[in-house]
Amino acid sequence: MVERPRDEAGRARNPRPRDRFGRPLPLGSVGVPRIPDDLDLPPQQTLILAQQLLDDGLAFNAHEVLEAAWKNGPFAERMLWQALAQYAVGITHIQRENPKGARTLLERAVTRLLSYAPVDSGESNIGPNNDNCEDNQGDYQNANAERVQRSESCTAPYGIDRDGLIAHARTLLAALDAGTPIGPEDLKPRLAK
Repeated sequence: MVERPRDEAGRARNPRPRDRFGRPLPLGSVGVPRIPDDLDLPPQQTLILAQQLLDDGLAFNAHEVLEAAWKNGPFAERMLWQALAQYAVGITHIQRENPKGARTLLERAVTRLLSYAPVDSGESNIGPNNDNCEDNQGDYQNANAERVQRSESCTAPYGIDRDGLIAHARTLLAALDAGTPIGPEDLKPRLAK
């Protein structure tokens, strides 16, 4: 059995360089700079860095930044950060020309974004029919659907543009279903308003 490199806590680490789409390269190759495994930024800095990476076409790296927020953030926000990380992985799959993977991850991201509602007074933020939130999931096929109108209690924190991201993901899903080309500029969603 091959021994894998591990960190101080015993978690497996992959030291191989990666290309801009997150695919491992042979040892000794020059890849894009890696996101540190121990990244722990405040939410606003997380969004700024992830947005810059998306704008630079580095959705895999954006996913790693958002995943760190998901793993390190408060429990009440984990569904939201997980949705954003999955969104970035969905974009990564489009960049890798893997429509099946893209569809799966974008659908998961939309489901989690629709299900997220801020927690206050101990109420759950899980479930698409949360009483704090209007829910109109609509049809993934309808790329021209109006943005979902939400009650004020469903506003995502840190200025995250949940409704804009849902609309953008649905547009990408419709393009994937139709086999329509998706250009690099279409893979730069605005994370925050």
